[in-house]
Amino acid sequence: MSAQIARTQQPTTAATLRQRKVKNGGQPMAVLTAYDFTMAKTLDAAGVEVLLVGDSLAQTLLGHANTLSVTMDEMLHHVKAVSRGVAQGSKRALVVADMPFLSYGTTVEDGVTNAGRMIQEGGAQAVKLEGASPMVCDTIRRLTQLGIPVMGHLGLTPQAIHQLGGYKVQGKTPDAACQLLSDARLLQACGAFSLVLEMVPTEVADVITQELAIPTIGIGAGVGCDGQVLVIDDVLGRFTEFQPKFVRRYANLADTISQAVTQYQTDVVAKTFPAQSEAFTLPDDSRDEVLVVLKAMSANHVEETAPCNA
Repeated sequence: MSAQIARTQQPTTAATLRQRKVKNGGQPMAVLTAYDFTMAKTLDAAGVEVLLVGDSLAQTLLGHANTLSVTMDEMLHHVKAVSRGVAQGSKRALVVADMPFLSYGTTVEDGVTNAGRMIQEGGAQAVKLEGASPMVCDTIRRLTQLGIPVMGHLGLTPQAIHQLGGYKVQGKTPDAACQLLSDARLLQACGAFSLVLEMVPTEVADVITQELAIPTIGIGAGVGCDGQVLVIDDVLGRFTEFQPKFVRRYANLADTISQAVTQYQTDVVAKTFPAQSEAFTLPDDSRDEVLVVLKAMSANHVEETAPCNA
């Protein structure tokens, strides 16, 4: 039997999301990434409560090998598009902007300036930062003081991929698991309103979820989290370069798109597209006059360009 999805007409905010703990009776939240106007409007209309403009667009849209290459200006471009999609749609989804590599973590001032751009220029309602370093924590505290909601991110943090040595599950040893719990407590204390747990053993994620007062959002962290997040291109089967273990595909748009484009090419070559119903014709009362003028103009052009006799 399928679960009943409780939908609300009220916009999702960082404040309402902060209360969404499953252990307190809250409904698990389904979070998706979005990178453009059309997809954001579609997902918002479908009732998706949180749209993350993830730096994963570096791979899915821009073709980079990892997330490190995407810039602040590139991220801001997509944040603006997603924000417009929600603003012109159902206006319910919370737009969270991923802070790209080196847009924070250097100085608190850099983090504040760039997060401010995501809110002021991009139209996002919150930002996401990876890790729990002292600089990141100081930045979260300052952003929270300034009224900018922050989503944390622990476990596999893709912006630290070189330091982690690859895309590996985090928190598998007692020390590593304890460090994750400690960092999660710290981010909550700093003011984060929610926390992404990526590629963390289910048992560890469950302990963190049960202890925290803020919701956890899992990606490869088991069903016990307060919500789940996936990359939209993975969900729809549009990105096919690789498929992480934690991804479940609900469609195969890569094949659908290929079939559609092949049929389009076939129709163009066969001259069955466009059909008369897909084209425009001259009005009956002006058709003859327009054609006479065009034919005369064409005849004059031929005479003017004819080669001269020697």
